[in-house]
Amino acid sequence: MGLVRFNPSLANRVFDDFFNTVPARTNFGGTLPAVNVKETEEDYQVELAVPGLKKEDFKVEINEGVLTISAERKTENEEKKEGYTRREFSYTNFTRRFTLPETADENNISASYNDGILAINLPKKEEAKPQPARLIEIG
Repeated sequence: MGLVRFNPSLANRVFDDFFNTVPARTNFGGTLPAVNVKETEEDYQVELAVPGLKKEDFKVEINEGVLTISAERKTENEEKKEGYTRREFSYTNFTRRFTLPETADENNISASYNDGILAINLPKKEEAKPQPARLIEIG
């Protein structure tokens, strides 16, 4: 059996096509953060691996059925020693957009950030959840 190489460009195209994502922009180490999308009977769960940021760095918003997740962090370090000053700047940002399915309840979305994982929970509308079987009386 030959060596199989992972092609991130192809994987991103497949992910974008399947989940109907909108083109993204990034300055997050040259790549977009890894994303997991999971659907259950009750909700959709989106997780982004974004270690090293704080929850204040994120902006999560919804507009016209599009979920936009972005982050921005700027840092500046200055070191003054005898005879010289050294300044270092760092700038990190990314934006991901996802077109939500019509079954998502846009009014009850929640988000949390813990241990480098940004988790977004998108509950399904009641009518989209599986309904229990019911007995219909014959008249």
